Amino acid sequence: MDEKAKIIFFGNGMLADAALEVLKQHFEIVFHAKTKEDLVNVARLKRENPNLHGILASFGVIIRQDLLELFEPEGILNIHPSLLPLYRGASPIESAILNGDSDFGVSIMKLAPAMDAGPIYHQEVLQGLPLEKSAIYAALASAGAEWLVANLLSLPEPTPQNDKKATFTAKLTKEMSYLTPKTDTAEMTLRKIVAYQGYPKPKYAFYGQNCIILAAHIQNPGEMGDLVLPCLSGALVIDKLQPEGRKPMDAKAFLNGYKRI
Repeated sequence: MDEKAKIIFFGNGMLADAALEVLKQHFEIVFHAKTKEDLVNVARLKRENPNLHGILASFGVIIRQDLLELFEPEGILNIHPSLLPLYRGASPIESAILNGDSDFGVSIMKLAPAMDAGPIYHQEVLQGLPLEKSAIYAALASAGAEWLVANLLSLPEPTPQNDKKATFTAKLTKEMSYLTPKTDTAEMTLRKIVAYQGYPKPKYAFYGQNCIILAAHIQNPGEMGDLVLPCLSGALVIDKLQPEGRKPMDAKAFLNGYKRI
């Protein structure tokens, strides 16, 4: 690409950060919209320079039809971390983790007024990713951004989604954070720990101390473990946790400080 394409980028959070890291190496980011108020500048910039492209990743703000129309016919390109029409909505990666998925997907779609319902330019499945939330976010964002780097100036014709096959995800809430191992298997509890990292933060009380669980693994046969969390079936070994108001620590350090309480 002789001259860098110029981009308006929309986004916040892990997905946006990872996508932007790739995009800024190849495109000129003219403006980074992070809030609803930023959309006024987006409209002005796009009217002044019709050749600006729009790329979005996890923006969290509804974009009105009049602004979408400024980016026609290409549209604002949305990096969505699922194989649409599956997992539309606010928590596609977390929902895939909680549902037991082993493969994860990313879609490049044209933003539409209805949530995540626009036509698809590209989809890709990533296999063999570690069950680690930040790694999944980074891998999907990077894959989507790299496809845009290679194809932004020669986009294929987008394919409409099949709305009848759509599934939807909800926002994560603080009420989800407290683990329920008595009614969840070790596998389900582990997936909650992974999915709730960052927010709403997976929590459990050990020895009367509320803790954020930062890392754990399913207990292997014959493995003792320093701090074990029994579940409906199986158990987890807690590797790293953060007592309320304290710094993160491993299980052994936690037991040294709290087991006697």
